[in-house]
Amino acid sequence: MLSTSKINWKWDNSYTRVNELLFSKVKPTKSIQPKLLLFNKRLAEELNLSVENVDDFVSFLSGNELPEGTESIAQAYAGHQFGHFNVLGDGRAILVGEHITDTGKRFDIQLKGAGRTPYSRNGDGRATTSAMLREYFISEAMHGLGIPTTRSLAVVGTGDEVYREYVSEGAVLTRVAASHIRVGTFQFASKYLPKDELCAFCDYVIERHYPEVSKEGNAPLAFLRKVQDTQIDLIVNWMRVGFIHGVMNTDNMSIPGETIDYGPCAFMNAYNPATVFSSIDRNSRYAYGNQPSIAQWNIACLASALIPIIREDKDEAVKLCQEIINEFPAIYEQRWAKMMCSKLGILEEQEGDAALIKDLLHWMEANKVDYTNTFLQLLKAKNEHIGIYGLADFQSWFTRWEKRVSTYVWEEVCSLLNMFNSKFIPRNHLVEEALHQAANLSDYGLFHRLLGVLQAPYEEHKGNEEFQEPPRDGDGDYRTYCGT
Repeated sequence: MLSTSKINWKWDNSYTRVNELLFSKVKPTKSIQPKLLLFNKRLAEELNLSVENVDDFVSFLSGNELPEGTESIAQAYAGHQFGHFNVLGDGRAILVGEHITDTGKRFDIQLKGAGRTPYSRNGDGRATTSAMLREYFISEAMHGLGIPTTRSLAVVGTGDEVYREYVSEGAVLTRVAASHIRVGTFQFASKYLPKDELCAFCDYVIERHYPEVSKEGNAPLAFLRKVQDTQIDLIVNWMRVGFIHGVMNTDNMSIPGETIDYGPCAFMNAYNPATVFSSIDRNSRYAYGNQPSIAQWNIACLASALIPIIREDKDEAVKLCQEIINEFPAIYEQRWAKMMCSKLGILEEQEGDAALIKDLLHWMEANKVDYTNTFLQLLKAKNEHIGIYGLADFQSWFTRWEKRVSTYVWEEVCSLLNMFNSKFIPRNHLVEEALHQAANLSDYGLFHRLLGVLQAPYEEHKGNEEFQEPPRDGDGDYRTYCGT
């Protein structure tokens, strides 16, 4: 095993001490010719790792050698996939351990694409270079947007061939997360663990992620409310930037409230709540506008898993859970409205703001106008508006908006606009071009240039204005894929 001191890894394996049914011990499959493709030095430093010699990481990041103190496992979980319950697990991801930073923060370190596990079913456990580059790119862009997310430490080419629609080069991504505990983990635990062990697992998760709720009279019920609260904030953030996850199955809903799994995800250009890019979402279950209601549905699945430990009386437990779940729409709408007001530079909500928001969104949808760039128009004077923004219908709305914010100090309005409206998002066509050049041509120029902008998307970035433009002919039949 590799020495941990050279890089400053500080390992613990608390998850392996919970219940052995929740995981299987497994070793990564060795890479035949590991090659470092990407390394996130900034994240490594945040984790208090020594980055004097990046080559010291490669044998570990490829899965060839594990550091001392690790105990690699694949986690078991279940999940409702497009509404249908399945027993699942890490089919191509291996959790090597939990790293503790100098400040005591705990992070899962996972190798994704590291080979077969007991949960791979008929899968090969591998991942394509393109899919792992996509996750690295989008997760770091989401972090730049200020949205809770798993992070990416590195991508290492394996030298193996991976067979999907066509033969691709294989790669392993090192994913960093507060944890990989999901709603689906609780569904699995509820199905297979006895009540006392389910209770012990819930206590472990509470202590790890929401220790404040342990003081409540009914900790599992308070935990449910806390997870719901965290998820509402996450979805509001997704809606703020036009992000579409694409596969909001319960096994892809993180208990600590991070965006996780970047397969069929994409960003909305022209505003339309019905926007879907995922190739596997044939019934638009996970469309942009459906994300809040799906999050509520997922919380209901979590509640169902917790019912045995909330009250002895099942009917009473169901009633208590339902009261919390029923609060979701009102809380979401309140936070969404506050967020939208902030996107309009409105400091305090007033009567009439809902109509102002609704009318703008209706205008964008009717005219197929870019969601991100429309809000950036608010920073411009009327006489600077060109194209569709110079036409009478938008100008009429803009006059109403100017009147609404005229009572505020303009600098405060601008500050709010700049805080809630990024100037750049990962435009789908640009992401695809960057991934194509990197994965197929080994040219990372566009990849690094675009990601550099997206790591600070609220700044101007003179000379990179082209990255603000949506695709000239719209998204057309653009589709994203899960990568498995």
